[in-house]
Amino acid sequence: MCTLNAGASGYSSQSYNRSVDPLSDVLTLLKPRAYVTGALSAGGSWSLQLPAYRGLKCYLVVTGECWLRVEGVEQPIRLREGNCLILPHGRSFVIASDLTLPPLDAREVLATVKKENGVLAISPGKEFLVLGCHFDLEGDARFLLDVLPLIVMLDQETHRESMRWTVERIQREIGDPQPGGSLIAQQAAYTLLVEALRLHLASGMGEHAGWLSALADRRMRSALSCMHEAPAHPWTLQALAHSAGMSRTAFAETFRRTVGEAPMAYLTRWRMTLAANRLRGKREPISSIAPSLGYQSESAFSAAFKRQWGCSPRQYLSEASAEPDVA
Repeated sequence: MCTLNAGASGYSSQSYNRSVDPLSDVLTLLKPRAYVTGALSAGGSWSLQLPAYRGLKCYLVVTGECWLRVEGVEQPIRLREGNCLILPHGRSFVIASDLTLPPLDAREVLATVKKENGVLAISPGKEFLVLGCHFDLEGDARFLLDVLPLIVMLDQETHRESMRWTVERIQREIGDPQPGGSLIAQQAAYTLLVEALRLHLASGMGEHAGWLSALADRRMRSALSCMHEAPAHPWTLQALAHSAGMSRTAFAETFRRTVGEAPMAYLTRWRMTLAANRLRGKREPISSIAPSLGYQSESAFSAAFKRQWGCSPRQYLSEASAEPDVA
C-alpha cells in the first residue's frame, strides 16, 4: 500500500489500498493470449526453421536435447530436458538435432504432420519432445519487451520444479482432450509464461537494467508500485523516495541504476504506455485520457505522447488501426 503523509515535503496525505504488482499490471495491460499451444516430438536427424512472428513464444523441453539458433544471436544454445525459454522479440530461429543440416520450413512440415495423442511427430522416434506456446500480446508491448533479452533461458533444477505442475497439466490436456480442454491448456500456458518471467526475475537477470530487474529490490518495487497504482497522481521525487524509505538523493541514484532511467522519466513512459493501449484498445478520446493520467490539457498530453512515441496520438491510432493481423 502506498501512503503519502502531509508534511514539510509538501505532498498531500493520501492512501492507496489496492496492492499493485507492476509485473501483473503490465501483463494485465497486454492481455497475453495463447492462441497456439501444442507439443512436438522428433527422433533421428531433423532441423526446422521457424519464421519471424508477432508476440512472444515460450518453449519447455520435456524429453531429450536439441540446438537452438536465433537470428541475431551469435552462439547457438544447447537445450536440454527441463529447460524453459522465452523468445520475446519475434526473430526467426532454428531448432535442430544437428545445426549442420539444412533446415526445413516449419510451416510446410507441420502442415503435413498428423497428431499422435495430441503431439505433432515431425520424424520417426521419440527422443525429443517439446511443449510450445505462442502468445499474442494486445496493445503496445514495448514496455515489457524492451526489458527482456533476445532469449530468456531457464535451466536450473529449481526452475524445473517450479514449472512441473503446469507442464504436466498442459500435457494432459493436449494428450487427452476433454470438454473445455483447450481453454484449460491456454490458461496453463499463461501460467507457464508468468512463472517463467518470475523465475527470470528471481535469477537476477544478469546485468540487464530495467523495471523488471528492479522489482527484485523491495525499495524500488515499492516506488514502482506507487506509480502503477496511481499514475495520475502528481508524484514528486521526494514522495517516491518516501515510499521507498530512502533519502531523495539515494533514491534517485538507485532508481536510475536499477531501472535504467530517472523516476520521472519512468512515470511518463508508464503513463504514455497506458495512453497508447487505451487509444489502441478502447479508442478513447484524448479529452478523457489526458486528465485521467495527470495532464491538465490535451496539448500537454499530446506533446508528452509525441516525445515518447515519435508521433501524435492521432497518428499512433491511425498506424495501429492499419497493422496486420497476428501471424
